[in-house]
Order: sequence, then C-alpha cells, then structure tokens
Amino acid sequence: MTTQELANRYYDLFQQGQVAEIYQQFYSADIVCTEPEHALAIGVPTITKGIEAVLAKSKARQEIIAEVHSFFCSEPVIGGDYFSVAMGRDMTLKNGQRLQLAEIAVFGVKDDKIISETFFY
Repeated sequence: MTTQELANRYYDLFQQGQVAEIYQQFYSADIVCTEPEHALAIGVPTITKGIEAVLAKSKARQEIIAEVHSFFCSEPVIGGDYFSVAMGRDMTLKNGQRLQLAEIAVFGVKDDKIISETFFY
C-alpha cells in the first residue's frame, strides 16, 4: 500500500467517524505520538510511545467529552513517506465548557503502518 492509498483510507474512515478502525488497521505497535509543549498544561503528555499508550491517551480524552457537535478532516497532502491533514472538532466537555479545536497532524508511514504522528495546535 502506498502512502497515498493509506492516507486516502485514513481520510475515508475519519469522515465516517471510524477512528477506532484507523487505530486497529493502520497504527504500528511502536507508534510514537508527539504533541506540542503547551499540551502539558491540559494534562496531555508531549511524547507517547506504543499503541497501548496511544489508545489509553485517546480513551482518556474521549471520557471528558459530553458531546461532539461537529468534526472535520481535510483531504490528505502527501510528501514521500508522510501525509498531513487539518482536523478539528467542536465539542462540549463534561464540565460544560464548549471547545473548538483545530490542528494540523503529520503522519509518518512505513511498511503500510503509521509509525509516527505529530500534532500542531
């Protein structure tokens, strides 16, 4: 599978809200996730290694959300073994705070798997 093919499938699944399927199909067991330094202020680690840790971080984020009003993901842009998308969501947290988030995500691909993800927000 080419990086373009994987990125297109990622986009299709994201559009359908099937993020769990993305993790299952495309993430390497050794994935490395990098968040910006300011993420520490909201309790998000800047580096997360391994699929189990990435899934746990995702689950913890989902548990604080009361409702997702909308979400988006742009079509991917490919550069060699990398692809990027703009993504975001409008949501209400369980504490009542409404939040609109937008970010750029860059994914590294090797052997048909996403081996790295870096978020800019």
